[in-house]
Amino acid sequence: MSLRLYFHPLSSYCHKVLIALYENGTAFEPQTVNLMDAEDSAAFKKIWPIGKFPVLRDEAADRLIPESSIIIEYLDQHFPGNTRFIPADSDKARQMRLRDRFCDLYLHNSMQKIIFDRMRPEGSKDPAGVDDARKMIRTALDMLNGDMANKTWIMGDDFTMADCAAAPPLFYGNMIETFESSHPHVWAYLERLQKRPSYARVLEEAKPFLHMVPK
Repeated sequence: MSLRLYFHPLSSYCHKVLIALYENGTAFEPQTVNLMDAEDSAAFKKIWPIGKFPVLRDEAADRLIPESSIIIEYLDQHFPGNTRFIPADSDKARQMRLRDRFCDLYLHNSMQKIIFDRMRPEGSKDPAGVDDARKMIRTALDMLNGDMANKTWIMGDDFTMADCAAAPPLFYGNMIETFESSHPHVWAYLERLQKRPSYARVLEEAKPFLHMVPK
């Protein structure tokens, strides 16, 4: 099999790439990485010294592709399917990339800051950083709520990479602080995302691991 994905079923950035793979039924070999296991982590860092997943390996092309957005763009170019993640129009593609970056930088990274802080031992927590992350999430949700008032997906009628980026931080972010009543348009959008077969499959595969998310 040409494609091998190094990932973990609980990882939110891995969810982003899995959605894209499942959207088009792209064949790949899943390679689960447990970064909490010293041997597993060391083996993965020999492949990608940064030590963060997801990472895609295209054996046929002898290419290593890290970073979720870059992976999805690579899939869209070299393994296209019915769902095209990058709009053909250059202006729309730029707007989509802005929304992808928005979801990653302001929702995704802020969500991870809060969850990872809960995993830190007492005495090494960062309450000020967590407070800043919560404020950023609320600001981003406010903006997204207005943007999604009359749209099905972030770019309108077409499901794109930006929707792959939005789904994981909204799902995990709702576990931190539910936004059902405060941001109803985003909530309705999250419900649509969770019903999308590609993300429904990702969440089903993550179920055995969700108890590990710190409350």
